[in-house]
Amino acid sequence: MTRHLTRAPVAASPSFSSSGGFAVAILGAAGGIGQPLSLLMKRHPMVTSLRLFDVAPLAKGVAADVSHVDSAARVDGFVGDTQLGAALHGADVVLIPAGVPRKPGMTRDDLFNVNAGIVRDLTAAVATHAPAAILLVISNPVNSTVPIAAEVLKTRGVYDPKKLMGVTHLDVMRARTFVADAVGGEEDGERRRASERPSYDVPVVGGHAGVTILPLLSQTKPFPRGGFSEKEIASLTDRIQNGGTEVVEAKAGAGSATLSMAAAAAEFADLALRGLAGERGAWGCAYVDGGGGSEIKARGLEFFASKVRLGRRGVEQIAGLGRMTPGERVGLEKACEELRGSIAKGKAFVAAGGGDGGGAKK
Repeated sequence: MTRHLTRAPVAASPSFSSSGGFAVAILGAAGGIGQPLSLLMKRHPMVTSLRLFDVAPLAKGVAADVSHVDSAARVDGFVGDTQLGAALHGADVVLIPAGVPRKPGMTRDDLFNVNAGIVRDLTAAVATHAPAAILLVISNPVNSTVPIAAEVLKTRGVYDPKKLMGVTHLDVMRARTFVADAVGGEEDGERRRASERPSYDVPVVGGHAGVTILPLLSQTKPFPRGGFSEKEIASLTDRIQNGGTEVVEAKAGAGSATLSMAAAAAEFADLALRGLAGERGAWGCAYVDGGGGSEIKARGLEFFASKVRLGRRGVEQIAGLGRMTPGERVGLEKACEELRGSIAKGKAFVAAGGGDGGGAKK
């Protein structure tokens, strides 16, 4: 059976009526990703309680602003370490976009020294106040921050690998967009109407930085008539892997990929909520413990982004990598080599005493 990555508008699940709604907490709600993400989650029909937290006082203003949006969700703002527990209490889903943004010339790994501590402290709070919540980590470098979160949860005795996910969905969103532009942007010299724009599912596996981002273009559904040339594969792969850099440079120091990341995070959060509501078709790509199946496990990698099915318990099924081309196999080797170091770096941070934080300091 062919599995398509779910690409659906934010809409209520048929199973939602019996769920009573969900509580969602956004940690880092006053930031460049947090603000648009807060707006998008306010509009989600399954969210009945939206908690917006930040160390910056602006979180209260963001909460007041989005509370005026006409939807059922109650919105509350929380500021500072003393209010973090209240923001998390009873949350079903926690999203962490907190951290510093990329600037021109920076890699995601350059963010590690600051963002590692932020993710550590926020995860420690989640372990205390919302240990059963699904935790979606957005803060970069995801390849390292997810292992940090896992180690912190382990030290607190509440680690459930099914409920911790790194949000890599922006890579999938970019792949869909760039493939559609390349394959169907023009036809017979005339631009297609939006309703006629082709829609593609493209699994993106590996990680969430540079060469660890591995788009499996050979598994594109539906597969474009005529396929992809070697030149197109190289061009698409490069652009998907470096999409973040493209935005950072275009913003010329004024920001990073905040809006598209918020959209991707909201779309993935929708999958998580639909899974919690009992829908069985909530498939997406995420950076998870055990990702990639037996092939990746045999390589000794604990975390890997792959297709997963989300359900009431979080990740309920992890798909294998499927058939790959020789070129994709070469990309897989590069991704695994890079991921091995990133995962080790995150785990070493906690082992060296970086797992002892408890607040949400910047």
